[in-house]
Amino acid sequence: MNTDIENLFKDKVMGHPAGLFVLFFTEMWERFSFYGMRVLLVNFLTMAAIGYNPGWEWTAANAGALFGTYAGLLYLTPILGGIIADKLTGYRSAVVIGALIMTLGHASMALETEASLYVGLALLVIGTGFFKPNITSIISEMYKKNPEKKDGAYTIFYMGVNAGAFFGMMLCGYLAERVGWSWGFGLAGIFMLLGTLQFWFSKNLFGKIGAKPTKEHEVELPQNINEKSAKNDTKEAEEKENPFTILDKVLIVITSLIGLGYLINDPLSKIGNVNLFPYEAFGLSGQIVTVLIGLLLFLVLVIRRISRYTKIVRDRMIAFVIFAFFTVFFWLSFEQGASSLILFARDNVDRVLSGNAAVIYNIVNILLTVVPLAIITYVLFLLWKKTYKTIPGSNIVLAICFLGMWGLVGWMLNRDLTTTAYDVSYKAIEVQNTDDEGNETFDYIPITENTNIETGVTVVDRVTSISEPKDFQVGSTINIITKNNEGTIFGYLNEEKVAFAKENAIAQDRDSGIVEATVTEIKDNQVEITVSWFSILNSFFIIAFASFFSKWWDSKYNPSAAVKYALGLIIMAIGFGLLAYGSYGITAGVKVSMIWLIFAYLFHTLGELCLSPVGLSYVSKLVPARMIALMFGMWYLAIAIGNKLAAVVGGQIENITEEYSLSTFFLIFTVVPTVAGLLILALNPVLKRLMHGVR
Repeated sequence: MNTDIENLFKDKVMGHPAGLFVLFFTEMWERFSFYGMRVLLVNFLTMAAIGYNPGWEWTAANAGALFGTYAGLLYLTPILGGIIADKLTGYRSAVVIGALIMTLGHASMALETEASLYVGLALLVIGTGFFKPNITSIISEMYKKNPEKKDGAYTIFYMGVNAGAFFGMMLCGYLAERVGWSWGFGLAGIFMLLGTLQFWFSKNLFGKIGAKPTKEHEVELPQNINEKSAKNDTKEAEEKENPFTILDKVLIVITSLIGLGYLINDPLSKIGNVNLFPYEAFGLSGQIVTVLIGLLLFLVLVIRRISRYTKIVRDRMIAFVIFAFFTVFFWLSFEQGASSLILFARDNVDRVLSGNAAVIYNIVNILLTVVPLAIITYVLFLLWKKTYKTIPGSNIVLAICFLGMWGLVGWMLNRDLTTTAYDVSYKAIEVQNTDDEGNETFDYIPITENTNIETGVTVVDRVTSISEPKDFQVGSTINIITKNNEGTIFGYLNEEKVAFAKENAIAQDRDSGIVEATVTEIKDNQVEITVSWFSILNSFFIIAFASFFSKWWDSKYNPSAAVKYALGLIIMAIGFGLLAYGSYGITAGVKVSMIWLIFAYLFHTLGELCLSPVGLSYVSKLVPARMIALMFGMWYLAIAIGNKLAAVVGGQIENITEEYSLSTFFLIFTVVPTVAGLLILALNPVLKRLMHGVR
């Protein structure tokens, strides 16, 4: 093993072993696929079944229930995947197994049937369980003899994470929205497969690092874990046996089954009308009662385990539990980016830019895309120079990946630059309504080829804009159809899409939605931004500000953990406050300026940089070795709960907006994190005492 590590460090790229950059690109393609699919799922599920790019027309609540279960399970299966790799497969084999399973999952989702969607999501959950914990374990094993370089290695590695997320959301999202959902889901699967091959062909580079565990490895493992445990004067207490009792094991099994049951039952009861908990108690549904019982039993388990340690160790673990509790509130709000903010960007944000604004956007988008891709391509070149003889197959696959990336980026940018905007007029039926305050409002229903115009209705001319890479003349008659659920954005239908729209309508026994329109004006410098484009801002802002926060944490002004948590929660709440302000008082059909959403993502990212890196580091700082596995599980459980709640609450955006207002919805995520942030700030003195000098 030591020889393998020494050999690995012989060929260096940017001061680190070439193997790190193999892992960098492997993780980059996995994150490309994960975030590429993630940015599409809720949008696809809730998109109208009749339209330019038809989806399944689910309610936001049902889409949130399914996505929340998927997101929650993603943070639980890695616990099992890590154990399997430690005991049976080894880290490298686990990564390959996970990557292959995820490839099948993405391929399944590209089929766009209900059965294939569920199978695909299940495969992605299982595959992530094998992949995610073990690729980082390989890095840990690589740097066992060079711990001083480990922080730098993880920094480089997580740049790969953000690069993959950035390009995955940009390219999969663009392809799905401009061409079709299957293309977006399929692209995610293609790069996952290529990433798998690239890693597999590089296995000779790693020697026995990450290989199937041997007896020697099993003996070393506890020592490795102990190196991570809290360093304090209670070392004897930490090393003291604290075995799981029969009751502990029973509680673990029961709480795990309850949690799994809830995650499965929530979408099953809403989408499939099958309830695994068909009872009520104390005026609450059986599902809620069961979850409360599960949380109570888990609390009993944690208290039983913690109470067996000495005071200092016990206090530190109590502090860790408090941090885990507040983590739920952060992810509850932050993960709106995967659900409600997607719907907000699609239906409520003005995404059409014209004139100078369109020119500026195109310039920014070119720089935002080409510069990072050029930098990563240069890293690929440096890796190739060091490894073209040792791992030629891996380098060939990487070259194919980057040729594909450059081709897609070129196509995307060229399409935006060559797209022409047109004003078109169409006939619509005007419907007069009265709102709750007695004010008159008007709705306009486009007249389609199947519309039966009754006597006495008011028919008016309406004008809308379309953006297409087509050449039309003023006076040309074209077919258009709505592109969003609000019916406020339209797209052009060529003959092929007209035929598809008619077939789709016949299959569903519905109106095709095809509207005849006339081109009235040719406009220059107009562009329609995709829904998915806004999601890339998080990755961009992380790359832009991560070094600043890293330097801050290393300076003498490094705040305490509680203050970092408070800053993270409150700064993120400011982002939602801006959305609440920007959407205040808007009525149906009125769009919010995109600047509010851009600033919201900025503050959400700043909040994430304050809080997210803090949590996991305190597992090793505050928790004794024999509790690390359980507390890691608890930490990921807190994130899973936060993700599930985020999707469930985010799924209520339609109901809350209809009952109250869109501004009210965003105020929820302004108030809750703010209160949580102020509360943990007030607990700062208590937490300092409980941590007994750990910073």
